[in-house]
Amino acid sequence: MATRAQPGPLSPAGSAGVAALATGGVASCPGPGRPGLLQDETLGVASVPSQWRAVQGIRGETKSCQTSSIATASASAQARNHVDAQVQTEAPVPVSVQPPSRDDIPRLAAFLRRVEAMVIRELNKNWQSHAFDGFEVNWTEQQQMVSCLYTLGYPPAQAQGLHVTGISWNSTGSVVACAYGRLDHGDWGTLKSFVCAWNLDRRGLCPRQPSAVVEVPSAVLCLAFHPTQPSHVAGGLYSGEVLVWDLSRLEDPLLWRTGLMDDTHTDPVSQGVGAGQLQLTEGFALVMQQLPRSTKLKKHPRGETEVGATAVAFSSFDPRLFILGTEGGFPLKCSLAAREAALTRMPSSVPLRAPAEFTFSPHGGPIYSVSCSPFHRNLFLSAGTDGHVHLYSMLQAPPLTSLQLSLKYLFAVRWSPVRPLVFAAASGEGDVQLFDLQKSSQKPTVLIKQTQDESPVYCLEFNSQQTQLLAAGDAQGTVKVWQLSTEFTEQGPREAEDLDRLAAEVAT
Repeated sequence: MATRAQPGPLSPAGSAGVAALATGGVASCPGPGRPGLLQDETLGVASVPSQWRAVQGIRGETKSCQTSSIATASASAQARNHVDAQVQTEAPVPVSVQPPSRDDIPRLAAFLRRVEAMVIRELNKNWQSHAFDGFEVNWTEQQQMVSCLYTLGYPPAQAQGLHVTGISWNSTGSVVACAYGRLDHGDWGTLKSFVCAWNLDRRGLCPRQPSAVVEVPSAVLCLAFHPTQPSHVAGGLYSGEVLVWDLSRLEDPLLWRTGLMDDTHTDPVSQGVGAGQLQLTEGFALVMQQLPRSTKLKKHPRGETEVGATAVAFSSFDPRLFILGTEGGFPLKCSLAAREAALTRMPSSVPLRAPAEFTFSPHGGPIYSVSCSPFHRNLFLSAGTDGHVHLYSMLQAPPLTSLQLSLKYLFAVRWSPVRPLVFAAASGEGDVQLFDLQKSSQKPTVLIKQTQDESPVYCLEFNSQQTQLLAAGDAQGTVKVWQLSTEFTEQGPREAEDLDRLAAEVAT
């Protein structure tokens, strides 16, 4: 409850007023203009609005504390997730082997006695069998057998339409050289040609920029490095000349040439073999009347008696013995030791002799290549325009075997220098065929597609030092260096014996 004072005039609040308030008005005395005693009275509620609050509200401002932005980042600990996996199988059931009963033992013994002789006989037969001779277990992953390592070429020669007509590796096996010329018909004899070489061991090898280039005034048909001088190479020209260059001499590489004289060949030189110092000491001529009587030749027109030689290969076992391929298609066994004078009027500074000692059964056309086995003194290969490769023994005229590898010409055949039963052939259909006679005597082990347009492959050579390399040249002016797997470079067990067995078939 609120109390309110009776209305009346307000008086100053002096000390007497204060005392009166303190005593509840008892000490106050009535006087003129003074009210009487204070009395309690209930009054209404009076309220006075606050002007201060209104003023403060008008002046109020909103303040905030400004701070620099706080950079935040989320980070977590990296951990690997592990998953456990299992293969659910059925619980193994133990197998119990029941021992034979006493009643079965006599019957088992009787059975073993009954079959003993038959089992021993079969075991002896298996022990004597050669069905698995040469078989080796190979647990390693099968690798590609042949891969192209380099594709080499000389653009100026290719722009003239020249072919790669000859290939040779130098004595270290690090440099491959090729001859540029033409083997087809036409007036290519006076066309400028080239001999190019690439050092495969040189850092920064550029396949289109040979390390050595020699310009030649006539088409080069064959090439052969010196057997011991790694920079000396000889080439046979379409003009009949033979030239020798030193590829280490960039300014003037020509060392020697036959020139156009009496000793110069009158026909293109189709093959050369390096054998030491180049000095004419002996000469030979093939005359039809002096060939062995077993040779059956058609008579040449215009009374010609000379027989054209197209390929040569020397024996690895007898340095005097060599094989010649001829235009007539028959191979000839010849000897440097022959003393019979050749019945020819060909001019020569040295006496010409008749070297032929034995004639083999012919191909169906001219022979382009012959190769003597480096592992057997009596075996050699020949290839010719009939698309066949013949394997001959020097002890009989008919070939041991004849393989048709192409419907077109075969231009080259070579024995492997490290595998007795491996050889390679180059065909007019643009492929190189690798044969392993230990695997098959009828079909190639690998057929390499050298040219995509089936233009001919004219030449090939194994590298006798880096035995995994095989080089082949084609009509596109390209030399491809193929890398062979160990299957073609490592001898198998009894391989030499198999070669001897193959050569022994001549006596049957």
